[in-house]
Amino acid sequence: MALTLVIGNKNYSSWSMRPWMALKAFGIPFNEIVIPLYTGDADKRRILGFTQSGKVPALIDGEITVWDSLAIIEYLAERFPDAHIWPQDRASRAHARSISAEMHSGFMALRNECGMNLHRPVGAKRLSDEAKANITRIQQIWTDCRQRHAGEGPYLFGAFSGADAMYAPVVHRFQIYAIEVTPPVREYMDTMQANTAFKEWTEAGLAETLLIERFEVE
Repeated sequence: MALTLVIGNKNYSSWSMRPWMALKAFGIPFNEIVIPLYTGDADKRRILGFTQSGKVPALIDGEITVWDSLAIIEYLAERFPDAHIWPQDRASRAHARSISAEMHSGFMALRNECGMNLHRPVGAKRLSDEAKANITRIQQIWTDCRQRHAGEGPYLFGAFSGADAMYAPVVHRFQIYAIEVTPPVREYMDTMQANTAFKEWTEAGLAETLLIERFEVE
């Protein structure tokens, strides 16, 4: 039985992008159900039909339901151990999980001030000191990972991993909001933007016609 991933609009739903990227990048077959976000009670009830959290994404594997992006990626790593979703080296795996958890629980200022919106014309905006500190920290994380694993491949830990999936929406944010980045960070962003799964998500998001006003007003 194929897995089913319930997600929100690809234009807006950064949390949905993360497990979707992991599934696609590692070639794990799945069915996709898109439920538009913030469009009314009917769609909210549809989400509740899959998960009582009332939020997306949610992964359905037979009688098992997993919600929350990072929990889904961890489940996939257990369910498909040969995919090597996390680095095989124990130290690198611990590092990858740590920065993924940091993404999962932090960087609130950046998220709030630079919302995911693929339709937004590229351009800078005034950011708070807290958001600027978030940007500095993310660049530090990416640069450190690339320095450690430059000889193993172009992603954070050489090969594509769950950590790259967790940071994929940030690549969009940096691009859309014209964030000034260092050359190593730009190189990593170019790698991610050339990734087949990343491009597929982006193209689908740009093709969406539903606009949610609350996300279109800055």
